[in-house]
Amino acid sequence: MSNIAKLEGIASQVRRDIIRMVHQCQSGHPGGSLGCTDFLTALYFEVMEHNPDFKMDGVNEDIFFLSNGHISPVFYSVLARSGYFPVAELATFRHINSRLQGHPATEEGLPGVRVASGSLGQGLSVAIGAALAKKQNKDDKLVYVLHGDGELQEGQIWEAAMSAAHHRVDNLIATVDWNGQQIDGPNDEIMSLGDLPAKWAAFGWKVLQMDGHNWTEILATLATAKSLTGQGQPIVILMKTDMGKGVDFMEGTHKWHGKAPNDEQTATALAQLEETLGDF
Repeated sequence: MSNIAKLEGIASQVRRDIIRMVHQCQSGHPGGSLGCTDFLTALYFEVMEHNPDFKMDGVNEDIFFLSNGHISPVFYSVLARSGYFPVAELATFRHINSRLQGHPATEEGLPGVRVASGSLGQGLSVAIGAALAKKQNKDDKLVYVLHGDGELQEGQIWEAAMSAAHHRVDNLIATVDWNGQQIDGPNDEIMSLGDLPAKWAAFGWKVLQMDGHNWTEILATLATAKSLTGQGQPIVILMKTDMGKGVDFMEGTHKWHGKAPNDEQTATALAQLEETLGDF
């Protein structure tokens, strides 16, 4: 089996997990989770140097922050499937007293979660702090952070972007899920983001772009991003994705940003996704 075929199989199972998690509690955010599945699968199962024997300080390993915390279903599935906690625990998603809250939190002590997220706009600032700490500690591993594109409407993102360029935070790789959708509709109708590649470049970042559903491109772009670290500039990847990817009736629309499928819709969705690792 090729490495890409293996990753495709994992991603299919992660998508099944997302649908089942959101369905069983009738709450959650499937659209963006499905759209970011391929990226996070590649990151955790191929690209990052990380240790499921979780330690909060992340010393001598690559670390990841999820800024758009509402896509917690994909984050939890990838963490569980890569060994951070039992896969069976996915069945507790959004339950009272579960460690798997609707937005990732640290109070519950869930392995793999280093910061509470969900209040949009904050993740880049946290990631910059972690990257600077690694520099001070002579730790040569990298910091990754994921954002939604609608999240870029938050002013704190651009303050952080200025700070990262000024302080030459060149051990940081940020990725933007550039799906063109947010909770109330298309970005261009709610608040246009303008020319994102030019905007990030103007803020002093090295800018890469990729198709977030093309495995070869994902792996090649992440390899390029890693090769550009240590050169005095932070790096951002603008990742084109389809919200709801993998489930035909969810694809390309904001309507599944935060909506749970009913029984019939769930059956239809699961029929489109191969079970490869065993359902929780």
